[in-house]
Amino acid sequence: MLGIARRGLRLATGLVLGAVLAVAELPLVVLSGLSLLCVFAWPRGRRVVLNPLAAAARALTEAHRRRLRVYVAADTSDTYAYHRALQYLSLRWGLGVLGALVLGAALIGAAYGMSWVFILLLSDVRHPGTLALSSIGGLFLLFLSLQGTFGVAGLETRLARYYLGPSHHETLERRIEELAATRAGVISAVNDERRRIERDLHDGVQQRLVALGMLLGRALRSQDARRAEQLLRQAHEESGQALTELREVAWRVYPTVLDEAGLRAAVETVAERSAIPVRLDYALATEPDTAVATVAYFVVSEAVTNAVKHSGAGRITVRVAPGEDAVLVHIEDDGSGGADSSGSGLFGLARRVAAVDGRFRVDSPAGGPTTITAELPCA
Repeated sequence: MLGIARRGLRLATGLVLGAVLAVAELPLVVLSGLSLLCVFAWPRGRRVVLNPLAAAARALTEAHRRRLRVYVAADTSDTYAYHRALQYLSLRWGLGVLGALVLGAALIGAAYGMSWVFILLLSDVRHPGTLALSSIGGLFLLFLSLQGTFGVAGLETRLARYYLGPSHHETLERRIEELAATRAGVISAVNDERRRIERDLHDGVQQRLVALGMLLGRALRSQDARRAEQLLRQAHEESGQALTELREVAWRVYPTVLDEAGLRAAVETVAERSAIPVRLDYALATEPDTAVATVAYFVVSEAVTNAVKHSGAGRITVRVAPGEDAVLVHIEDDGSGGADSSGSGLFGLARRVAAVDGRFRVDSPAGGPTTITAELPCA
């Protein structure tokens, strides 16, 4: 709910800026039409008129591209032609006016919806039925206006992409670059994982097995029955520790519970095994596909492990929730912050998320809190 409110506020800010820019767009469009009409049959004069118009149109279009990128999360191409920019602006000012009307209606709805509070505090209510109806009508108008905000933002995105691109060819080129980078990242992540497994086996399980072999050898060579029994008892304890460490390595490679019981059980196990209390909020109604569930699990596991090792936190919050055709994974701790997103652990998570075309973000200011968010698209 909080995420929807933030997105709505961001879109409303974008529409306000769009309405302000519409004030400059309409005069430019009218002036461009009249100027081109006057010099239509005069090539030299047309060039004289086109240069300043092209500069003004590009400046306004670039302002819109920045606005859409920041507030509407819509990317466009920077290789558009002048006439496409002018066509875009000639229609865009109407959306600017529409956005202003929608936001104005939202303010009116909020005023009527909340008016009963001030009326009850400042004066006597003589017609409570009328007051209730006006408040309900205001809240309904507010609801419709908020829905209209998302609708106008969607129209803004479609209009910008239609006139400003990216073109189909540019989209394919960008996709090829992303796939090449993702493939390289996956290969590197696999190699890093292999090195980590080898290190865990060499420094942990292998050393335990070496110690176990030495204890058994000493027990076989011992002439003292009591000493041999003591060595065998130590060997038994060492074998148990080796088995525990081997299970830990296998769990970090891939937990069988993920296949047997699903993502919820896997992240619950991570929370139970954590040395720091973990508050888990799992809101998925259905099980995601295997690739998404695997990445979501490793994001939670690695983030919790990093928080336990480095953050000094006293509590960790994990939320797994549905988004718009995506699974949202959110991990937050109350530690000291300052997490390095380019470190091997978090960078490896970013590559895992990129491998399924997801988005990964780390926010860790000095003093905390540290917030890790992954958006994993699903079919």
